[in-house]
Amino acid sequence: MAARVCRRLSQLLKDLVHFVVNLKKMRRVLSRVLSRLVPSPMQTELHTETRRKMVVGLGNPGMDGTRHNVGRAVLDALAGRLGASGRWRGDRQLWAELVVCELETQRLILLKPKLLMNVNGTAVARAVRKFGVRPDDVLLVHDELDKPLGKMAVKLGGSARGHNGVRSCVDCLGSDVMRRLRVGIGRPLGRTSVDKHVLVRFSPDERKVLDLVLVQSVDLLLSLLSPPGGAADAQQQQKQTGGGAEEEAGPAAAQT
Repeated sequence: MAARVCRRLSQLLKDLVHFVVNLKKMRRVLSRVLSRLVPSPMQTELHTETRRKMVVGLGNPGMDGTRHNVGRAVLDALAGRLGASGRWRGDRQLWAELVVCELETQRLILLKPKLLMNVNGTAVARAVRKFGVRPDDVLLVHDELDKPLGKMAVKLGGSARGHNGVRSCVDCLGSDVMRRLRVGIGRPLGRTSVDKHVLVRFSPDERKVLDLVLVQSVDLLLSLLSPPGGAADAQQQQKQTGGGAEEEAGPAAAQT
């Protein structure tokens, strides 16, 4: 009897593993299919001399204020700093909200996908095609479980490290060179699941830290985007250290 139960449990475990593997494959296929489901927007801005860069706030639509949407919160703060808070507009072709503005000598696109986090890459890929942005000129801003709230880091390409929104972008763009601003939200305590942790709102005490993080995140983004000494230096550092290099950055790194 015990042997039969063990065999049954072993088979169930194998079935579960196969299900998880197939689910990951299906998610990647879904991202690619969605990005091609509707004809791509016309590339009306490909042949201009103005350099184009894109900053993407990853997250879930309709869930602002949650930990998983901290990337979108940073983007709202960046738009405010640039005087563009009232210029967000929806784009049905891109499945996203965006602001197009100028930052010194370059055109800057701020993008918030209106798709679920796991397929955010669909909107990013379509915007990249429309505006003629190179993958290495895309900067993703997203939440990071492995860093506590108050810390952030810049990652220069490399693997998605288990973040489904980043993985979707890598799959849909066919590249992993995008820079990422990883904003710490910390891991759940006790028996709270990761899924529940990322989808709940920040507490009042956490909001006080987050307000500081948003300011410092915008400072860091502007230093990365504004030539000279920003993006060019980051790209040079990537060449020196190799893809996937990472540095903790910003005064918020001192907050624990």
